Amino acid sequence: MAMECCTSTMLMPPPRPPLKPLDEAKTQHQSLVFDASVLKYQSTIPSQFIWPDEEKPCAKPPELLVPPIDLGGFLSADPLAISNATRLVNEACRKHGFFLVVNHGVDAQLVAEAHKNMDDFFNMSLSEKQRAQRKVGDHCGYASSFTGRFSTKLPWKETLSFRYCDDDQSSRTVEKYFSNVMGEDFKHFGRVYQQYCEAMSRLSLGIMELLGMSLGVGPEYFREFFEGNDSIMRLNYYPPCQKPNLTLGTGPHCDPTSLTILHQDQVSGLQVFVDEKWHSISPNSEAFVVNIGDTFMALSNGIYKSCLHRAVVNSQTPRKSLAFFLCPKMEKVVSPPNGLVDANNPRIYPDFTWSSLLEFTQKHYRADTKTLHVFSNWLQQKNN
Repeated sequence: MAMECCTSTMLMPPPRPPLKPLDEAKTQHQSLVFDASVLKYQSTIPSQFIWPDEEKPCAKPPELLVPPIDLGGFLSADPLAISNATRLVNEACRKHGFFLVVNHGVDAQLVAEAHKNMDDFFNMSLSEKQRAQRKVGDHCGYASSFTGRFSTKLPWKETLSFRYCDDDQSSRTVEKYFSNVMGEDFKHFGRVYQQYCEAMSRLSLGIMELLGMSLGVGPEYFREFFEGNDSIMRLNYYPPCQKPNLTLGTGPHCDPTSLTILHQDQVSGLQVFVDEKWHSISPNSEAFVVNIGDTFMALSNGIYKSCLHRAVVNSQTPRKSLAFFLCPKMEKVVSPPNGLVDANNPRIYPDFTWSSLLEFTQKHYRADTKTLHVFSNWLQQKNN
């Protein structure tokens, strides 16, 4: 049974009924509260957290060995480094949409401070964290296992998500979020994550130069597309679970965003689906994990693949990660460059705005392995 859950059968979900607003959680018992300080010790977990057999975690999946990409070498304009980086990223993104970057230039002390503040936030009491409670239909705020949104296959995790806007550095979006939502005592949090998001935005634009070169459209095309990005930062906390073989920290899905830049702590848990089975990704404190999302898959006309991934939990140690989701400006039209469309490579996806895909995943559809396909059909039907 453990190996069966590693096969591709889980990639074929049953047909869905007509789309309707996501209000699953309205039918669940209102007493269900995900309080990690309590649930992490319980030997029996609520049924809402138990996943179907075909999606339960695999026993000791193989490790995915991927050569790290030297981003500093690529950005230094060294011809050999550029050739190596573009080749590696092209191979990875055509196959599974996942790679690692090292020599990225992000200050290690800033990363450490971001992790420390994440520890401090998730160690607070549930009532304190709920000051930032995420509203239904919104994509920002504190969420404890999304109990307010879903009623089945709940993820064993807590998150805090907030918006980052790159178009106006003086707006200090992240700093204002923490001060306004959590209070003046959280000014330091706001400053740290403002700086971290700014570093992630710069890193993202460098990676976009690499992706543009690897696709043959030049270094500027995608960089310019994402300048002034309207992105999402998320802090992930996966508490211990006494029945880790029954649940998932995050279910199998492709990110609807453009690019995800993840920094893990030293606890394993991330898994990527490659060659019809799940593979584990070992933590590397010096590297950032990067994966392609649905929006960039559409921008590349399907040449680069949105990465199918999930997160598992364990019974002993909490796991934490910092995730920066690069997104274009809300009303920017997502359409591939002309160089990626021809008679042999016709358009796969319709034009759309990031705001429309974001709304789709927040109000109509729970992100999974088929989000972009279902969204494209929904959009075409809506426009007919």
